[in-house]
Amino acid sequence: MVVGTIPVFEDKILLCQRAIEPRLGYWNVPAGFLENGETVEEGALRETREEAQAEVEIVRLHCVYNIIHAQQVYLLFLARLKKPEFACGIETAAIELISMDKIPFEKLAFSSNTFALQKLQQYPDVEVVHFGSYVKP
Repeated sequence: MVVGTIPVFEDKILLCQRAIEPRLGYWNVPAGFLENGETVEEGALRETREEAQAEVEIVRLHCVYNIIHAQQVYLLFLARLKKPEFACGIETAAIELISMDKIPFEKLAFSSNTFALQKLQQYPDVEVVHFGSYVKP
């Protein structure tokens, strides 16, 4: 299980540039592996604190995304950034609040991020959970 948040402040999304492999230098939402003894919400909040030094409030589950060949399931939550205060964690090279219309899709690290952010652009006010999968060609 991989859990994370899509932190939103006003009309912007908080994205982290990866300082580690895989996909060093690419951007993604703060997310990572769920640890034993955590709920999915606790894990998503922890990953956001670790990678972005940011405090968020979970609004709702935004998407469930399967990566079949990697045996991973992503749960990404829509979250409100409490204050526009953030900093790089040890796995983060840079961090930015980016307008929804300026998301660098060609520079996103993972298909799960692309799926989640495209669905948020397409359906910003629809409170549904989006389901997607990636099957390695």
